[in-house]
This record gives sequence, C-alpha cells and structure tokens, in this order.
Amino acid sequence: MYFTENAEHKAIREAVGAITDKFGPSYFAERGAARQPTSELWQALADNGFIGINLPEEYGGGGAGMTELALVCEETAAHGCPLLLLLVSSAISGELITKYGTEEQRRSWLPRMASGETKVVFAITEPDAGSNTQTISTTAVRDGDDYILNGAKYYISGVDEAEAIVVVTRTGRDEQTGKAKLSLFLVPTDAAGLDKQPLPVAVSVPEKQFTLHFDNVRIPAANLIGEEDEGFRQVFDGLNPERITGAALCVGIGRFAVERGADYARKRSVWGPPIGSHQGISHPLAKAKIEVDLAAMATARAAWLYETGQPAGEASNIAKYAAAEAAVAAVDTAIQTHGGNGFSVEFGLIPQWGIARLLRVAPVSREMILNFVAQHSLRLPRSY
Repeated sequence: MYFTENAEHKAIREAVGAITDKFGPSYFAERGAARQPTSELWQALADNGFIGINLPEEYGGGGAGMTELALVCEETAAHGCPLLLLLVSSAISGELITKYGTEEQRRSWLPRMASGETKVVFAITEPDAGSNTQTISTTAVRDGDDYILNGAKYYISGVDEAEAIVVVTRTGRDEQTGKAKLSLFLVPTDAAGLDKQPLPVAVSVPEKQFTLHFDNVRIPAANLIGEEDEGFRQVFDGLNPERITGAALCVGIGRFAVERGADYARKRSVWGPPIGSHQGISHPLAKAKIEVDLAAMATARAAWLYETGQPAGEASNIAKYAAAEAAVAAVDTAIQTHGGNGFSVEFGLIPQWGIARLLRVAPVSREMILNFVAQHSLRLPRSY
C-alpha cells in the first residue's frame, strides 16, 4: 500500500470529476427533491467505463478493484453528486455475482450492469430483524425445479431502477446452534407475487426506498447465487464492499462540504476582513479537513485489504465509521460557516447533510460498528 496515488488513479479522479461537473450539485439537489433517478449521470459514467470499473473484463467491466470503485464513489460525491446505487449495484450485487454467480448469471447480468443498461439492487433488511440477520423471516422453500419465496423486506433502495434484486432468504436452521441458514437469490423486479411499495423518507435523495412483500414468488433454482445455506458467509463478501464504498461516498461528501465552506469563508466579508481570518471559522474547517483526510486513509486501507484477499471486516467497519462521522461534521461545519445561507437552496448544503446523516445510520449504524470493534477487535464480551 502506497500513500501517493499513481497516474492511473489520478486520471480516474480527473475523468470522473469532469463527467460529474457536467451535472453538478444543483442537478443532484433537483433530482433529490423530485425523487427522480440520476439516470443521465449514471449512463455518462457507464459510457466511460466507471460504473463497472470493478467488474471482470471478460464480462464487460474494467477489470479493476475496490480501490478504483471507491475512487469513483468518492469523486462523484466530491463534485456534488453522491450516488447511493454505486454502493448497491456496483459494489454489493456486482461483487456477489462475480464471486458466487454461475457462468450463466455472470454473462446475463454483469455486462449489462457495467454498460448502465440495468441495475441489480440488494435486499436483506426486514421490518422485525433490523441488523440481526440471523432472525430474518423471508423464506425460500425448494419446490421441484423452483424455489418459492415468502416474506417482507424493508428500506430497499432503487427497486424502481433495477431489473433484479439479490434477496437474502432463510432456507433452513442449524440444528446445533439454532441459527438461520441463509441463501441468496436473483429475483426479477417484475416477478409475479412481488409487491413493491414506495417507503416515504424525509431525506431528499434521488434513490427511492421500498417495502417489498413476497407472496409465493416462484423463481427457478438457477437463480440461486452460490450454494444453498451458505449465504451468511457469502453475504459478507458483499457487505464489506458496501462499507468501503459507503465510506468513500462519505469522504467525497466531506471534501465537497469543506471546500464549499472554505470558499465561502475566503470570500465572505462582514466587518472588513474575510470571515475565514477568524479562528472561530477557520479552526472548525481545519478540523473537518483533518477528519476527512483521516477517513480517506482508512478507506484506502480497507479497499486495499479487500482487493488483496486479506481480512477486511475490521478495516471496512472502521473506515465506514470514521468517514460517516467526518462527513456529517464537515457538512454541519460548512452550514455553520455559511450562517443563514447554509439553509439556502442556492448553496446546496442541506441535500449533502441529508445523505451524510443517512449514511451515519445505513448501511450499518455507528452503534453496530462499535459493537463489532468491541467484540471482535478488543475481545470484550458481547453486549447485544
């Protein structure tokens, strides 16, 4: 791992930044307020090879790794357009299909995901399970050459933009431990018996949230991803990329906020000199800059560990925690720097605060990360 970026990574940053600048933060804010997808930006990124940058070349991807996908997530956010579905379709679903999908599944989905033609989203959270994956109640029961799915999922992003969903189901129970055995399935979003209800949220982001109800949804056994009952192990090969790319998105939001705040502090004058000459303004911005930079290093480390095949769970959780905390603090500091203008649509900070605050809770809450580090890193007794 190196602390200076190579020419290729610099070129990725410049290219993604240039593409995103053609749309900009006002585009993101307008789409968020209207709850409309950022389809044009997504396609522009796909046309230049960035949506599938981490997917294998033989399936139409860029053949790069998690570091490069994290760069794409960071730069789009740093230029005012944080895209949640990069975490879901490119990171989680893309990595799961690449690692565990059959050859037919890879050839069917990965090229079209990389080209921007389609998206595949991810469904694990349930109304009564929350972060406790072992208690999920959505079941998949074998019936001849098919499986039949029943249950519900909650807070599922981008279902209206996707052609399929990777659904985490319960397919059995371990007789010794009593824990659920999990399996992953590719479920078309137009499957008979699948009811999709929009879930209203107060945060103005382009990606809609949904509640899903599976009522005897019949899907072919060929839609099983990987091995039956091995989903718990498999799913973490999707959740670590989700945490890494979520951290990268937060780093980008933090960079955007710090730069917006510093630019305003350099130009705004009330009693003569620019307000940035006062430590009450400059120190919070400097602190925010430091925290965002530290989060960026943690994110780079987690991505490197993941793509080199080393244990990345601890590093991914730490990166996500640090970056979400830094992003929320950075946007709050930028808003405070702007004073009343921080709430103006013109300055575009409130939409960034909303998504940063969302990412402090999702895809894994800061409290569950603290639980993970306490239990697994510090070997303290489990507290939940």
